[in-house]
Amino acid sequence: MRKPAFLSHERAAAAPENWMTATQVLHLVLGEDGAGASAVRGKTILWHAGASGVSSAGIQLALAAGASAVYATAGSQDKLDFITARLGATAAFNYKTQDWVAEVQAHTGGRGVDCIVDFVGADYFQKNLEAAARDGKIAILGTMSGRMAPQIDVGLVLYKRLRVQGSSLRSRDVEKLSEYVPDFESGKLTIYLDSVFPCEKIQEAHGHMEDAKNSGKIVCTIP
Repeated sequence: MRKPAFLSHERAAAAPENWMTATQVLHLVLGEDGAGASAVRGKTILWHAGASGVSSAGIQLALAAGASAVYATAGSQDKLDFITARLGATAAFNYKTQDWVAEVQAHTGGRGVDCIVDFVGADYFQKNLEAAARDGKIAILGTMSGRMAPQIDVGLVLYKRLRVQGSSLRSRDVEKLSEYVPDFESGKLTIYLDSVFPCEKIQEAHGHMEDAKNSGKIVCTIP
């Protein structure tokens, strides 16, 4: 699709991968039987890496789709503030200083969340099982903490009737992205751009990302 005139090249470049991945999760992974994003309507959903590019899109899309509550995890107060004040999440939890499973249970009256979107992998697998509600769905999109998860209580999958499904971070359905353009222009949806680096500072950009300092997308420009 062509770049909308109202978007800068940098902000437009920040859109496709983030928004298509978030759309894929809501429509193809969490959705079923043709329900699409409506599968989260009236549901509670937890996004890990809540200040990341994908989650910053996904939180907005989940709210727009009618989720009853949207929660997220992040590792700093600045990110928690970004997630709640800018993205509109119901609540956000600091995984470094809080027991986010306990927080989820407290906020849901002990029920857990209906949907979980996870990029962390091994370290969170057991915790995701504990945080999920009965008949919950867990979408795994990354393995940042590793692929081999120790000490898994598989019984929780059976007892709670959980569905665990993986998906890769790849763009799909560019036509769907074009549907968001009016909402980008009106401000109903926002492409959050954390920072822009010139290509000669690509190592600095990678360091910024590896240190998890970004809230939103990091973009590099090429002259």
